[in-house]
Amino acid sequence: MSESGEMREFGYILELLTKGKVTIKNIERELICPACKELFTHPLILPCQHSICHKCVKELLLTLDDSFNDVGSDNSNQSSPRLRLPSPSMDKIDRINRPGWKRNSLTPRTTIFPCPGCEHDVDLGERGINGLFRNFTLETIVERYRQAARAATAIMCDLCKPPPQESTKSCMDCSASYCNECFKIHHPWGTIKAQHEYVGPTTNFRPKILMCPEHETERINMYCELCRRPVCHLCKLGGNHANHRVTTMSSAYKTLKEKLSKDIDYLIGKESQVKSQISELNLLMKETECNGERAKEEAITHFEKLFEILEERKSSVLKAIDSSKKLRLDKFQTQMEEYQGLLENNGLVGYAQEVLKETDQSCFVQTAKQLHLRIQKATESLKSFRPAAQTSFEDYVVNTSKQTELLGELSFFSSGIDVPEINEEQSKVYNNALINWHHPEKDKADSYVLEYRKINREDEMSWNEIEVCGTSKIIQDLENSSTYAFRVRAYKGSICSPCSRELILHTPPAPVFSFLFDEKCGYNNEHLLLNLKRDRVESRAGFNLLLAAERIQVGYYTSLDYIIGDTGITKGKHFWAFRVEPYSYLVKVGVASSDKLQEWLRSPRDAVSPRYEQDSGHDSGSEDACFDSSQPFTLVTIGMKKFFIPKSPTSSNEPENRVLPMPTSIGIFLDYDKGKVSFYDMDHMKCLYERQVDCSHTLYPAFALMGSGGIQLEEPITAKYLEYQEDM
Repeated sequence: MSESGEMREFGYILELLTKGKVTIKNIERELICPACKELFTHPLILPCQHSICHKCVKELLLTLDDSFNDVGSDNSNQSSPRLRLPSPSMDKIDRINRPGWKRNSLTPRTTIFPCPGCEHDVDLGERGINGLFRNFTLETIVERYRQAARAATAIMCDLCKPPPQESTKSCMDCSASYCNECFKIHHPWGTIKAQHEYVGPTTNFRPKILMCPEHETERINMYCELCRRPVCHLCKLGGNHANHRVTTMSSAYKTLKEKLSKDIDYLIGKESQVKSQISELNLLMKETECNGERAKEEAITHFEKLFEILEERKSSVLKAIDSSKKLRLDKFQTQMEEYQGLLENNGLVGYAQEVLKETDQSCFVQTAKQLHLRIQKATESLKSFRPAAQTSFEDYVVNTSKQTELLGELSFFSSGIDVPEINEEQSKVYNNALINWHHPEKDKADSYVLEYRKINREDEMSWNEIEVCGTSKIIQDLENSSTYAFRVRAYKGSICSPCSRELILHTPPAPVFSFLFDEKCGYNNEHLLLNLKRDRVESRAGFNLLLAAERIQVGYYTSLDYIIGDTGITKGKHFWAFRVEPYSYLVKVGVASSDKLQEWLRSPRDAVSPRYEQDSGHDSGSEDACFDSSQPFTLVTIGMKKFFIPKSPTSSNEPENRVLPMPTSIGIFLDYDKGKVSFYDMDHMKCLYERQVDCSHTLYPAFALMGSGGIQLEEPITAKYLEYQEDM
């Protein structure tokens, strides 16, 4: 806060306190010293315009001076004086308060210390503390605050015999308080003391006249507007303020008080707004509490859903295992019963042995044939034994590795991956939109999703989504003269980051018109330098201009060097953009008809003629009369980092009203059918100037240069922009 600001603040607060508009207990935090954190005691105004107690300044200087002289001691490693102020002895305080005091001849007195209020280093100069103003206004307010705090404690008369009476007045000249009787005795009528200034009971007696700290015998009677501090006439005559602009103290008092009064009245008038905002904050706190509880309930619901899914899957898996186990046991039981039958065939073997004892061949054959089939079947069963089912349940092992990993990464939506940031400087819109973004965890993101939508005032349109593997994307097929919002989010597996902050871009008012500079029609290769791509031209105003110096002295005017586009326009709406180099001295840009170009290129007029106005295409003296009529060309002037709007009857003739900062990129919109041309600031797609133009002939993009300058055509946004960003 400046000194004038501090005077205004405390002076007007004092007035408001007198009027009862502000309760004195509400200003306590303004009366606390930033060093000792207590009420100010004899506050001084530092060069940085903050106030600090007189004793605190001394303590800071002593602490820093001791640290400077005791660098090798243990005390030099203690905490900074900004954090802790040790209490120096009284003899040190007395020594440092003397002007020119030094500890010894080799150690200079410390006059630089950090302000506890703003933490900036302040230099007290050679006079030290004695060069500081005492803040009497702040001191008065502190004293009034103390009195309000001890309202029950009265100030007693200093002259009464015991017991003293309660005082009713305090004399500022005598620096004493009096009751009514003592005041009459010590200030009798007809004496000089009767003319003393008296106030209500107080213990704060300040000088009636503010004296200059640099010239102690001179009173303050002026105010330095450059340094913003009160000064005396010696400071103005031969001191540090000799060449500074000063004003009278009464004038400064009136001006500063009026300004501060308006500021305070404004703040007081906003009381209802502050109360409304406090109510809004209370509602926001309640809403936050409710939303927090709702978020907890939603989290519990999500986990309960997971539990239900797990329980359902668990029941299904266990049921499948039980069914498979039962089926396999049944198969084993059947097979076991079959083999149990083989054991029962032991009687068959004995029976076969008895059949072998039969000697009658016919009877043996009759019986042995059927017996042979039975024994053969049992033998084959023993040769090809194979279990009817498997005992392993490997097919029924639950694979939870993927789910375990996902559950381990289970977290809030916003903390799964960092939010990408759209780079506004590298993002642009022209014929297409190029959106470039930066992601702190680029290598950790698998992909990105770029969202965009057209901003429509009537209804909310849905977002379009495009999946992108890199960190940039070209958006095509955007509508002209529209506003689009873009945002991006990152994906890592199934984890999604929140959306980035939205970027708002405005598309051109018409399709982009592609052309290059024409190196044949009127191109002056002595003054202009065209690159091989024919999208950049520079004006070489050097040696040739020096050679023409003699002709300039005798009235010859240097002409503009024109260059046009290689493609003409005969219908429709078109838009193109370019950049004018900041060092350019004078550049004119716009449109011109074919017949007007022939006139320029065959017999160019004097560009600096006092009667010639290039912005309108006719004599500047008739500007007002013929402004409404369409001209066969329209050019605006750009140069010295400024954009100059041509004069018109509706605009002021003051130059500052027609001068704008030069945009980074300039766009031109030609509506051939309506005969209108407009000039745009491409950064914000804002129209800077618009007027009618005669479209009875073919119109060409026209440019003119004089002196050093350069023009670069904007290139359409293609895939090479993405390659460029990847190289970066």
